[in-house]
This record gives sequence, C-alpha cells and structure tokens, in this order.
Amino acid sequence: MCGIVGIFDCVGKRAVVPAVLERMNERQHHRGPDGGGVHIEPGVGLGHRRLAIIDVATGQQPLFNEDGSVVVVFNGEIYNFQELIPELTALGHVFKTRSDTEVIVHAWEAWGEACVQRFRGMFAFALWDRNRQTLFMARDRLGVKPLYYALLPDGQLIFGSELKALLAHGGLRREIDPYAVEEYFALGYVPEPRTIVLGCHKLPPAATLTVRRGRPLPAPVSYWDVRFSLDNKVSDGEAMEELNRRLRESVKLRMISEVPLGAFLSGGVDSSAVVAAMASQSDSPVKTCSIAFSDPAFDESAYARQVAEQYRTTHFVEQVDSDDFALIDQLVGLYDEPYADSSALPTYRVCELARKHVTVALSGDGGDESFGGYRRYRLHMNEEYLRAWLPLGLRRPLFGLLGSLYPKADWAPRPLRAKSTFEALARDSVQAYFHGVSILRDGMRQRMFSSSFRSKLAGYNAVEVFRQHAARAGTDDPLALVQYLDLKTYLVGDINTKVDRASMAHSLEVREPLMDHPLVEWLATLPSSLKVRGGEGKWLFKKAMEQQLPHDILYRRKMGFAVPLARWFRGPLRERVRNSILHGDLADTGYFDMKVLAELVRDHESGVRDYSAPLWTLMMFEGFLRNAAGGEHEQPLVRAAH
Repeated sequence: MCGIVGIFDCVGKRAVVPAVLERMNERQHHRGPDGGGVHIEPGVGLGHRRLAIIDVATGQQPLFNEDGSVVVVFNGEIYNFQELIPELTALGHVFKTRSDTEVIVHAWEAWGEACVQRFRGMFAFALWDRNRQTLFMARDRLGVKPLYYALLPDGQLIFGSELKALLAHGGLRREIDPYAVEEYFALGYVPEPRTIVLGCHKLPPAATLTVRRGRPLPAPVSYWDVRFSLDNKVSDGEAMEELNRRLRESVKLRMISEVPLGAFLSGGVDSSAVVAAMASQSDSPVKTCSIAFSDPAFDESAYARQVAEQYRTTHFVEQVDSDDFALIDQLVGLYDEPYADSSALPTYRVCELARKHVTVALSGDGGDESFGGYRRYRLHMNEEYLRAWLPLGLRRPLFGLLGSLYPKADWAPRPLRAKSTFEALARDSVQAYFHGVSILRDGMRQRMFSSSFRSKLAGYNAVEVFRQHAARAGTDDPLALVQYLDLKTYLVGDINTKVDRASMAHSLEVREPLMDHPLVEWLATLPSSLKVRGGEGKWLFKKAMEQQLPHDILYRRKMGFAVPLARWFRGPLRERVRNSILHGDLADTGYFDMKVLAELVRDHESGVRDYSAPLWTLMMFEGFLRNAAGGEHEQPLVRAAH
C-alpha cells in the first residue's frame, strides 16, 4: 500500500520543479514510510511513497520497463500478478523484479489501455509512456484505492492519492463546490467524481484517464460495470458450494505477503467468514484484531472472541472507552474533505491496534452490499410492494399528506415511526431510497441552508447522484437496484474512504476479499431470493457458513460499528457542539440559516429530538473549514459569496 503523486504538462514540456513534487509526495508520507522516490523528465514528474508488502527487496518505485521509456507509480495490489508474469514473459518481456508493480508496465506495453481488464486487485496508478507521449491513469473496479486529479489553469495536470497532496502543489484554487456541499449534507460524504474543491475530481471506480500531450483533457472512460442479470438457475446447495469455493480462493489470493498478515474480527458475519477461510488455508494461527467498548450496548468483543477460540487464532483485543472522542480533530485532518461517518472513530482505533501486530489485515468490508445484508434493503423491498399497488400519481398526494401530518416520533417503538415510511411511499423508487439513506433529508437541508446558498444551488438536489447511477443499473429488480446504487455510492464514498484513510494513517494495508470483482460479478447473477429470503438478509451467505460458524454469530441482530453520539452531545461534548456549530466558522460561510442550527442544538440538548447525526455532520463540516485554512504553500479556502 502506498501513495502516489504527479505533475504532467498537458501543453508542452515545461520543467517540473523538484521541490514542488517532493512537497506533494511528502504530504503522503504516512501512506508509505518505507521509502520514497521521484522521477522527473521534461514536462513530467511522478512521486511515490512506499509501504513494502511484496518484493520488499527490489520493488521500489517509480518503476521502469526494460528501456526506461515506460514508468509507473502504483498504489495497491495486483493479486493475480503471478499468473500474468509467465504470459508476459512469453511475449518477450523481461522482468527485473518479483513485484506486481512491474506487471503493470509490461501489461501496458502488451495490451495498452485494455491492460486493466487483466488485473484482479485494488489499485490506483499513473503510467507515463515517453514513446507515445501519453499519461495513463486507472482506478480499480470497486474504488478501494483513491485517486484525485485537477487540471490547473496553466495546463498542468496534478494528481495524488489524497486531496492534501494536490493542495500542497500551491497552484490549485481552493474554491468550495456548492453542489458538493449539498451532496455532503445529504449523504455524509462527497460522492465520486466530485470533490469539495471546485474543479478537482476523483477518478471514478473502474475508470481510466488517458492524457496525450497537446490534446484537451478527455473525460474518464469506464472499463467495467457490475450487471445484475439475476438469471443464474443454480440450486441453493450448488450456490452454497460455489460461494464457499469462491470465498476461499479470494481469501487465498489476499494472503500473499512478505510481511506479517492478519485480519480484523468484529464478531459479525463478514469478518468471521473471512477469518474462517483464512484459518482453513493457513499453516500457522491467524492473527486477529478486535476492539472492545466499555459500553455494553456497543460491544461485540464476546462474539469476536468466540470465533477466535473456535479457529484458535492469535487474538489481540484492546478496550476503547466509549467516550473516546479525542480523535475528532485528528480525523478531520485525515479525510481532507468533509466526512461524517462517526464509525471512523472505532475504525481508526482497530487499525491502530492491528498495526502493532501486522502490516496487512484482511477485512469483511463489501459483504452487506453484495450479499444483501443491510436492514434498509428489506425495508425498501417492503415499500416497493406497496408502491407497485398504486401509481405514483395517487401515492404522491396521499402519502405525502400523511407524511406531513404524522409526527416525527423518535421516542416511539419502531413500528410506530411511520413518518419516514409515508414520506418514502410518496416518492418513486430511486427518490425513496435516497430519502431513506440521507443523513439530512430534503426538507431539513432546505430549512438549514440560507436563501443565498439555495440560490447558488439553483435547484440542484443530491438525488441526481442516485438517478445518474440508476440510469445505468440495467435492472428494475427492487433489491438489485439498491445494491447497485450502494456499490456505486455508499461503498466507495463512505466505506472505502473510511478504511483507506484510517488504515493509511497507521501505514496498514487492508485487503477486502468480499470485494473481489469475480465474486461480485457472480453474486450479481444470482436471483434476489438467494440474498433476502423470509425477511433474512444475507440468506445464502449465512446458510453457506452454517457448518463453519456458530448460529448466534450468523443470526444475531447486527450491531454495527457505532459510537454514542446522542449521549455525547447531551453530556461531555455539549459545549463543544455549541461552540463548533453556533460560534465556529459555519456562520462565516453564509451557507446556513443560523437560527435553524440553533434550534437543532437546542432541541437535541433538551431531548425533544435526536439530532445527533445532523449535528455530527455539521461539526465535521466546521472542522473541515478550520482544517482547510491553508498551509504555507496553499491558497486560502475560497467560500461561496454571500
């Protein structure tokens, strides 16, 4: 796992200033403490920070082909590189190292832009081909590894693994994108391809960018997508057998390492299944890491211990105080953009624990999206049955009225909290799912934003992110559609972002066997009845694991990686919330109606409403504003005019 940066002159061959490239590279030192290197030639500069995992002795970057005409900087792992080496050798390519990085330069020479089709792994890389005068950039299919880029007004293209590397260049005008603010307050993150900085982009997952000197910057090109065909006629038993085989293969590929390797173990289905597959293919005890919480309502460590004992792992546990909010300011700096998933706090801690014992950790991330595990999927499917009975023209006025009249009953038992259901039934399928996953829903954002900021948005609504993806989903199956939406948005923008930054803060590589793209493709061929059946999510996955994991691991209620925000904001963080939201930088932006923000704070403190999620989202945005004040070589943050 590493960090990459670069500067490319799209116009000519102006000299790259070494100090600027070095500064950009050094801003990502945490991503690769084992070494750093740069390559500079007229009009091109590439930088790399290395975390040595495979071919520790000779895998330094930037890395070149035989004659030095092709050079690459690469972040990630190509898990099938050992299969590709003989094929490329037969084509006449000579390998000087045993690294997966060298496979990239020779694959480019052999197959050009189609080389990415041959790679199985997580990756973001940039490759310069001097003979073709071409810069080629690519990102893995499921967006595990990040890649930011921006075209500067003078024709220079700058890029890096994290936004902070681009900001360190000094030439990027740091103006906030109002659309990104709308998307952030809806979703809790800024989804691809937008970033919080106007004119700066994330390369989308499964996309390449081919830049040729002297030509305009093209749009990224997609090279892969998951298709939910749902047409696999496999029997239940055959599906379980095939799933176990594919899981073991995916895990085995990710166990290749020359440094200490282990796994996260939360006690949930996904991480437990990964550990079981590791244990069945390891000659020595698997190292597992989990954290315990002092508050029993958030603690799953007993379940993790149960799995660790079953598979005789070398298990490491550390207890985290449930009032562990000392990390808040540190997280703001890690994520660069505003990011509001509070589970980043325990994720940071478990990565910190893991790095004490291993350099590579396997995780269970991606299981809920592909196997149908989220509770919201089952709720959405139930609502879809009701939506199918009545046309939208009848549902919208009927349920819209009920939703407006029904009180918001946070205090009531779940079956009585019907307001959200009524509101969802008044919408079409995509709108309803967006409504369900939004942190601040449409009405709340409209109230919270100032009239001047709403005018800047000019009617733009973050639901458009979902609509654009839904138009490419190729399915109207209720479950498959929302799985596709999550694979394109939540998995990439929230989960993968969280894990990448938290792990890289500790120079830890995290590998995700449940995001193996052949596994994801195969699961997309299975009918939805194998994923959700009888009200049980992850039906196939759980049935396939019944011989390997205890019943109470598979079928207990999902807890998640949560922190007690509501209690914090009424107790130990009460003054901090007030100072951050009411007396911090938010008012200076002109984005917000400060009377509404004061109302949110007051109602949460009094217990009238649970506004912990909106308040946390506001706190993280205010933290972003403070963190983005500008360093020595960075332009000051430009906020939207009032």
